[in-house]
Amino acid sequence: MKKVQLLFFACLIQLCAFGHSVGINVKDSITQLPIQDVTIRIVSTDQVFATDINGFVNITLPKEELTTIQFFAIGYKLKEILVNEHSLNETQCIYLSPKVSSMSEVKVFSKLNTSIFNQMNQLDINYRPISNSQDVLRMVPGLFIGQHAGGGKAEQIFLRGFDLDHGTDIQITVDGMPVNMVSHAHGQGYADLHFVIPEFIQQVHFDKGPYQADKGNFTTAGYVAFETKTFLNKNFIKVEGGQFDTYRLVMGVNLLPQKQDQTNRSLIFGTECFYSNGYFEHAQHFDRINAFLKFHQVLNKKHSLTASISGFSSKWNASGQIPDRAVASGLIGFYGALDSKEGGQTARYNAQITVLSHLRNSIHLKQQLFLTNYAFELYSNFTFFKMDSVNGDQIKQAENRNILGYSAIFDRNHKYGKKDVFSSAGFQMRSDMIHKLELAHTLNRSTTLNELMFGNVFESNLGIFVQEKVHLSNKFILNYGTRYDLFLNAYDDKIVLNKNQVQLGVFSPKLNFSYQVKEGLQLYLNSGKGFHSNDSRVAVQNNGNQVIPSAYGSDLGAFYKINPKIMVQMALWYLWLGQEFIYVGDEGVIEQGGKTKRLGVDCSIRYEFIENFFFDMDLNYSKPRAIGVPDNEKFIPLAPIFTSIGGITMKRPNGINGSLRYRYMSDRPANESYSVVAKGYFIMDATLKYARNKYEFGMTIQNVMNQKWKETQFDTESKLQNESQPVSEIHFTAGTPFNLRLNFTWFF
Repeated sequence: MKKVQLLFFACLIQLCAFGHSVGINVKDSITQLPIQDVTIRIVSTDQVFATDINGFVNITLPKEELTTIQFFAIGYKLKEILVNEHSLNETQCIYLSPKVSSMSEVKVFSKLNTSIFNQMNQLDINYRPISNSQDVLRMVPGLFIGQHAGGGKAEQIFLRGFDLDHGTDIQITVDGMPVNMVSHAHGQGYADLHFVIPEFIQQVHFDKGPYQADKGNFTTAGYVAFETKTFLNKNFIKVEGGQFDTYRLVMGVNLLPQKQDQTNRSLIFGTECFYSNGYFEHAQHFDRINAFLKFHQVLNKKHSLTASISGFSSKWNASGQIPDRAVASGLIGFYGALDSKEGGQTARYNAQITVLSHLRNSIHLKQQLFLTNYAFELYSNFTFFKMDSVNGDQIKQAENRNILGYSAIFDRNHKYGKKDVFSSAGFQMRSDMIHKLELAHTLNRSTTLNELMFGNVFESNLGIFVQEKVHLSNKFILNYGTRYDLFLNAYDDKIVLNKNQVQLGVFSPKLNFSYQVKEGLQLYLNSGKGFHSNDSRVAVQNNGNQVIPSAYGSDLGAFYKINPKIMVQMALWYLWLGQEFIYVGDEGVIEQGGKTKRLGVDCSIRYEFIENFFFDMDLNYSKPRAIGVPDNEKFIPLAPIFTSIGGITMKRPNGINGSLRYRYMSDRPANESYSVVAKGYFIMDATLKYARNKYEFGMTIQNVMNQKWKETQFDTESKLQNESQPVSEIHFTAGTPFNLRLNFTWFF
């Protein structure tokens, strides 16, 4: 612990080194709104900076007579200005002109503050159609999702040879608040994004692998960080309707009048109402309501404040996972159900306040305090009558939770000798207080037959990190850092009347390199250690042993912009995951999870073949294997082997937009021996929109070819009511058939 403190304070001392800077505000020339993440490059020194949420940045000017400063951002025209060290002695505004996004705006050079991954992702958001937060999640190359218990449950996630369940090995945040739930009633890392209104998503940052020191728990396969809008260009009302009694209403309003010359504060409100009976034979009656309120205020030249509250409530019925034999025999249809009483309800309420401060010597301090109140109740039946031949095997999983969190992160661009350095250090804290954490055997969602698990959990995670990005030369960059996480786990078992707690910690070092071979070609080598925590019920039972498995990963890759219109990214990667004990939320038992290794290749292509016409393709291959088991048991169930996502998108200045997109997942093993196969699928979706200044018409078609496909699949042992013995085979949830939706948006 003393070593960590020394590292932390050493970084703070470097952050306080002396430096001279001037301030710049960057705004949209039409809306007058600030632009976040504008890259600013001083050509003569090759220094690079990026604007914050207020469109503000401090830059250090060279002592030359004249120098050129470049401003570029996705969706804006490049701007260049000629200045000297006295031209910008006061904070002043620079205005950028918006334009339809283009591949030419993606920059590949070593000193870029915004990663090339995030540039590509911002380009994707600008031209791809988005209808829900899950569509944005799909923009992470190689990431697949699947729904298997009604629309209200968190999606199952697949990435880099992982069946991530509902978020066990991928960290997901929204405006800095964690989405993943520790020690959740259904599964560790459960990440439900349905509280996000997609029309309010501003940016999505992501990376694969455990290579960032500021990312802690669950960051093994990677992380995804959503940022919501602070300003609305226009007020809007959107109505949507489609097949299967599907209706959606969305509204976004600026509650404070905006003057053209004053954008130092805003108050926006959004709400979403959704209802659908779904495409299953038993109506889902899925309804959801969301509300979002966000306030932003520039307090003075050095400080700004952002605060938001959001609320979400949902309930639904589900058809669950049905066995192949029930469909083949004609007992039920492909979209049928054996237990029509499955389903659930959930709610989440968030509040957060963030203060961004520009301190002396160009030091930035970002502090955040957040609170979350969460409730969850889910009814499932995976085995039907295997355990109880009379009442059936329905289970209830439920909890009530409060989360309190705080973080403080310092960062600064500065000089160390003649070398450019970006330093950051931070403290992150999160405490989960979980009440009435329950697993029970139930009947018809109304009668509790047997309490299997019931208790309260207190879990706290304290993390500190330091990291530095050092420009060793104009072409070579070293990025290194480490973090230390301390966990306190406590479980109060109300069934056996026993209380236990345990404390454990983990170090996570990181070391990354990048090298600019030439203009447009960058090589990188990333390496690091990550982890995911495990359920507190496992931690206390095993006295902290083997409950935080280490994940060691490495990426060797390249970004190559072949010409202004074509870009290719490739990576060869490896990830090793240590042995652990796992709490199985559906059964209330603890199982041992063995060591695993994953080796793979990722390839992403972006091509603007005609102006405003884009082609994109992501190809992902992985070879996941268990370690230390016989050769015929080395396969990892449901881990993806080959996946691909891509399509053609048109986005014209005249307001006509459209896309035709596909997603493909190959066959993969459903059990350890690969004797049972989870069948792959190829699905195509389409959208078409026509937008004008005051309105927009749109059409979305899911599953254009009307394929019958299995969205999620499991090799499960179950017994039907008329069977004498259980049978193990594929159980699946059907994917959506042809599904047409129309929408209209009015801007005011």
